[in-house]
Amino acid sequence: MSTERQHTTSTHIGQKSSWTHPIYTKDQILAVRTAHRQAHTWQDKVALVTVRVLRWGMDFVSGYRPQATNRNGLSRGYVMTEQKWITRFIFLESVAGVPGMVAGMLRHLKSIRRMRRDNGWIETLLEEAYNERMHLLTFLKLAEPGPSMRFMVLGAQWVFFSGFSIAYLISPQICHRFVGYLEEEAVITYSKAIQDLENGHLPAWGSLEAPAMAIKYWQMPEGQRCMRSLLLYVRADEAKHRDVNHALGNLDQNMDRNPFAARVQAQVQSAARSTGLRQLQGEDNQK
Repeated sequence: MSTERQHTTSTHIGQKSSWTHPIYTKDQILAVRTAHRQAHTWQDKVALVTVRVLRWGMDFVSGYRPQATNRNGLSRGYVMTEQKWITRFIFLESVAGVPGMVAGMLRHLKSIRRMRRDNGWIETLLEEAYNERMHLLTFLKLAEPGPSMRFMVLGAQWVFFSGFSIAYLISPQICHRFVGYLEEEAVITYSKAIQDLENGHLPAWGSLEAPAMAIKYWQMPEGQRCMRSLLLYVRADEAKHRDVNHALGNLDQNMDRNPFAARVQAQVQSAARSTGLRQLQGEDNQK
């Protein structure tokens, strides 16, 4: 995968998107933390185990390797590079854009079939899918995937779309819990990348500015348009999806109204208190 793709920082591109992204404050994006919801029920455990299996597969495909240490706890050389991180981001976002679209599509068809309102779920789910696609398009401005990567994305999308569609028809609650756990992993991934950048392991990103479409989409202010800021914005989005899906997984899928309708973007961590999330500490935060 080449990392030499050119981009401009001009913000005068295109029209506003269908879903205008809320303006995150600097304090909001810096306040995001890795967190985990304990698996209490068998449905939760099924979702968590599935995510961990997929995490292993994603690590293998994207070439992710944790930093090796010697017996004294000192680094024996760095493994992840800018190219490997971009590969991981592209593969992650190409998968993450599927659940919201599948769930929104199936609930849309169900609403038509039953000839009744959907209690405000559809728009939130489609907004999530749109947001994940914007993540993918942003990272594609930084690198051009090769044929092998495109083939893997195609295969993963076909398998995941089919499997998630069947799973959502069987148990939407498990699927939302699954997405919640998946987004927990995404927050860990971006937190680790930010840490690597801050520690000087990714020098090519030190002076790299965010692509123009990212500046426009996140409405990034002057002075906050570097690669580190971009990763912070994306991580904030993933934390929001984590909290929202865990909250949706707690609801009656047929009767309860979507508590995030029309205001889902107001707070990055607006749902954290109601989802049973706990912040990860120590070793968990280094995954």
